[in-house]
Amino acid sequence: MSYQVLARKWRPRSFREMVGQTHVLKALINALDNQRLHHAYLFTGTRGVGKTTIARILAKCLNCETGVSSTPCGQCSVCREIDEGRFVDLIEVDAASRTKVEDTRELLDNVQYSPSRGRYKVYLIDEVHMLSTHSFNALLKTLEEPPPHVKFLLATTDPQKLPVTILSRCLQFSLKNMPPERVVEHLTHVLGAENVPFEEDALWLLGRAADGSMRDAMSLTDQAIAFGEGKVLAADVRAMLGSLDHGQVYGVLHALLDGDARALLEAVRHLAEQGPDWNGVLAEILNVLHRVAIAQVLPDAIDNGQGDRDKVLALAQALPGEDVQFYYQMGLIGRRDLPLAPDPRSGFEMVLLRMLAFRPADAGGAPPRSPLKDSGISAATTDSSHLPVAGAAVVAPAAVVAASVPVVSTVPAVLAPAVAEPTPVEASAPVVTPSSAPAPVVDAPAPAAVVEPVAEPVAAAVDLPWEEPPAPAAAALQPAAVQPAPPAEPVIEPVVKPAAEPQPPVAAQAVPVAAEEDDERDDEPPPADDYYEVDMDSFSYLDAGAEPAAAAEAEPLPAAMPATGLAAEWLDLYPRLGLGGLTASIAANCTLVSVEEDVWHLHLDPAQSALYNATQQRRLNEALNQYHGRSLKLEVTLCKPEQETPAQAAARKRAERQRSAEASIAADPYVLQMQQQFAAVIRAGTIEPLAAKA
Repeated sequence: MSYQVLARKWRPRSFREMVGQTHVLKALINALDNQRLHHAYLFTGTRGVGKTTIARILAKCLNCETGVSSTPCGQCSVCREIDEGRFVDLIEVDAASRTKVEDTRELLDNVQYSPSRGRYKVYLIDEVHMLSTHSFNALLKTLEEPPPHVKFLLATTDPQKLPVTILSRCLQFSLKNMPPERVVEHLTHVLGAENVPFEEDALWLLGRAADGSMRDAMSLTDQAIAFGEGKVLAADVRAMLGSLDHGQVYGVLHALLDGDARALLEAVRHLAEQGPDWNGVLAEILNVLHRVAIAQVLPDAIDNGQGDRDKVLALAQALPGEDVQFYYQMGLIGRRDLPLAPDPRSGFEMVLLRMLAFRPADAGGAPPRSPLKDSGISAATTDSSHLPVAGAAVVAPAAVVAASVPVVSTVPAVLAPAVAEPTPVEASAPVVTPSSAPAPVVDAPAPAAVVEPVAEPVAAAVDLPWEEPPAPAAAALQPAAVQPAPPAEPVIEPVVKPAAEPQPPVAAQAVPVAAEEDDERDDEPPPADDYYEVDMDSFSYLDAGAEPAAAAEAEPLPAAMPATGLAAEWLDLYPRLGLGGLTASIAANCTLVSVEEDVWHLHLDPAQSALYNATQQRRLNEALNQYHGRSLKLEVTLCKPEQETPAQAAARKRAERQRSAEASIAADPYVLQMQQQFAAVIRAGTIEPLAAKA
């Protein structure tokens, strides 16, 4: 007996053997069981999804000797003849080869005659969209009102080409593509029954290569069995299909995660040995990143359609969300620019190196990438020894303090940033602190002979629209400097000056070095999107994350009280931390509720919980540590702040400026004159304060 291919050998013989298409089978089974039979059925769908198979089973149900039902016996002569393709009353027509109107007329000439053996004469017209316009017109009348013993079963892969007059005369059933999971499940059953050894990964490769067609999957399985000498192995199937090893895509992503340029280029070299389509490789990377992004938002939504669910979930845990979004966007742009590269491989390598070079700073605790240029690091993650710190006094390296000089400070120990080296003062100047507790002293090799003016604090690159705070609040948030005083009667004067004031001579020796380094770094790439200069006047970056009520209400939120105590000090401290991006959004919606030694406790608005994670808390903690010069412990609780947060304060100030601007326009004499003489109207929403544009 000759060999029969799997696609024909395992073709379903009844509805219960069908794989998938339950939405079609349910309608047909109910119609057969209730004897509600239509005279014309149209089955549409791509190749290999079961259109002809369902039509043949339906013909068997109509003509089975046991009666019309959804479960033909399969044993009677009619059922056997239909299965073998030799039943005289089942007329199968290939419309692709019989497109002429004469063929259709010859076919319809026999419609009036009763069936020879069966209960119904069934016309199965495959690829019906290939018929000519005249053939359709010749078929219309008979298709609409056929004899009671005639049933028409039409099948097509392109229903758009059918005239609407044909569609309106048929019951149309759209068959769906087979998902890879269902294909793998059916192949597992078939290969188990055929006693063919196989690997599950190989079946997933076949299921994806079938592209929704069960017949294609069976044909590829036949080919894989022949290629693997009776076995279906993943390596053999991959070689047979010429497909990319999915594991190599994860190798590229793990090299990106580790920040290892050498491993990244080595992974590209291994890919090049297979001669892949580089655009397809990039598309596969984007597909994995898309699944990783979904896994980070909703892990349960990730299916195992590609056999890599565990790997996707592991990447979702290891890769920060901002990195995933950045890599995806960079890959999209890279696919667009790939045809412009000198050759596809170099373009692909440049896309990966660009992902590595401009990776968001301090993401996921990745190791430093010394071979590559750094790409914009926020002040919260920069070494304080290289850049000026907002709110901290800058002292020349040579400054020393005599051993007998106690240090004076009017700054509370809670919020005062620790100064790396005390301010130089005369050795004979006695100073007293409010707490009467002597501060640590530093032994110097020689007493300072010359008393220099105290260095001014270097403010962060943030324009503050806030009104100047009262002197006590300012003293609580800026380190106090001590002026020299006569030995007989010490005088304490905390120095609090605006950041724009010229720097004293001592600061000129230490600060310009860092400033010049920043000015000369013209070739630095722009900072990552997660870090940008904070506009304290408008809080524009908070529009997406802040509470809708805070952005829409003209007055502060009803639940928010005016900030006092630690909450007021947090309002003044926040703009000096130099935060940006999501971290700034988190901090702007917090309020300080308690400080116990080095433990700070913040309340965060629960509306910002979607933006809050361990990475944001770590960055905020590092910014506080850097500002105060010591290690602090930060605790954040999701709780509605009772007092005003920086975001609410900014919204309130914006509302006040808006009301002031509207009142100013409404009271302007020229505007009033135009309203009186020309019936002019002030359009709502068109007034914008000038300060908001500055």
